[in-house]
Amino acid sequence: MKQSLLSCFALFFIAGVSWTQPVQHRPGNAYVKTSLNAYSFSKMLNDHLKDTTSGMSMEALLEFTAAQHFDAIDITGYYFPGYPKKPPTAFINRIKRKAFLLGLDISGTGVKNDFAHPDPSKRAADVQLVKDWIDVAQQLGAPIVRIFSGNIPPGYEHKWDSIAGYMAACIKECVAYAKTKGILIGVQNHADFLKTADETIRLLKLVNSEWLGVVVDIGSFVTPDPYIDVEKVMPYAVNFQFKESPFGAKSPVKTDIPRVLGIIKRSGYRGYIPIETLSGPNNTNSKGEPYDPVKSVPEFLAAIKKEIHH
Repeated sequence: MKQSLLSCFALFFIAGVSWTQPVQHRPGNAYVKTSLNAYSFSKMLNDHLKDTTSGMSMEALLEFTAAQHFDAIDITGYYFPGYPKKPPTAFINRIKRKAFLLGLDISGTGVKNDFAHPDPSKRAADVQLVKDWIDVAQQLGAPIVRIFSGNIPPGYEHKWDSIAGYMAACIKECVAYAKTKGILIGVQNHADFLKTADETIRLLKLVNSEWLGVVVDIGSFVTPDPYIDVEKVMPYAVNFQFKESPFGAKSPVKTDIPRVLGIIKRSGYRGYIPIETLSGPNNTNSKGEPYDPVKSVPEFLAAIKKEIHH
């Protein structure tokens, strides 16, 4: 913790830092595999954590995911018992075994951190959180841990560079640890500190590590045309959150699936595209029914698969 505190508190000098390169070019044509982000079932999973007689267990979600013919599942850390603490090894192993027997890869996991926070002790605690879940990812056999940048603190609205400096120091420490475990770190653009592709790439360049990439959240670029931003970050993409609207869950505007997959294919991306459906006032299925992941996920997956094989 002391080392984390010093690292996150240290002034990060921008001058003289060499620019990071895009993720190494993938040979051949693009190749994508489908994955389900567990956040789609957030309420049901949380209900089960509170009361095992209600909601949906993680094991049941694995069975649902396999039944829908996904290639993988992205299991956010929130849904493991005891989060943010590491879950029991026996539980991790049980989930890993069940996923394997169902023919599912575990495409990633993720935590809720805030490296934009002005308090260095809070940032240091979140560095340790990320390190803990790097260990969990290694145990699970998940190749990547998703992190956030964090929300811009009150009074820091015009201090982007200052925040980026101490944020990059924290991410550098996480990435250095992840490298020793063979785990990638993916920072997600989340309509927070990172609102645009340019901001996201700037942060990656400050960290400057081949073990850091972007979890491309197609629904969280705060720009007039998010598709342009998606295309810009594709050279750095290591994972996805493929959402139903490019303008967030509250928007009635649906994602142009052929356009997004066209961007992905042209980029040469080879990897998972986890889908994430969300509840929202305008989020209804094709029949106009309110959000129900058991119905919404298969419908969204079918539309995506249709274009993958187009």
